[in-house]
Amino acid sequence: MTDSSLDLIKGTLDVLILKTLSHGPRHGYGVSRWIRETTDEAFQVDEGALYPALRRLQKRGYLDAEWGTTETGREAKFYHLTAEGEAELERGLSHWHRYVQAMGRVLGAPGAT
Repeated sequence: MTDSSLDLIKGTLDVLILKTLSHGPRHGYGVSRWIRETTDEAFQVDEGALYPALRRLQKRGYLDAEWGTTETGREAKFYHLTAEGEAELERGLSHWHRYVQAMGRVLGAPGAT
C-alpha cells in the first residue's frame, strides 16, 4: 500500500463491489482494477479481501457468476448483479450518502477542528 492509499471503512467494500458491477459484468481482477483506477489508487483491494466478499455477496443472492474468457484469453469467473443486488446497492448508496452528509455537518460545525 502506498502512502496515498486509504484504508477501507468496514462495510465499504460490499458497496464498492456492487457499484463496480452496476456498470456490467467483471471478473475479480477487473473489479479490483476498476476500484483502484476510479479512486486514483486511493483504494487498493487485495485478493484476501476481494474474493471472500464476492463469495459472500453471491451467497446472499446479490451476485451471479459464470465462467468466461478475459481480454487476455484466460478463463475467469465473471460476476454480475442480480435484481436483489441492484436493490442492495440502492440501500447501500442511500446509507453512504446520509453518512457523508452527517460527517460533513459534524466536521463543518463551529468549534470543530
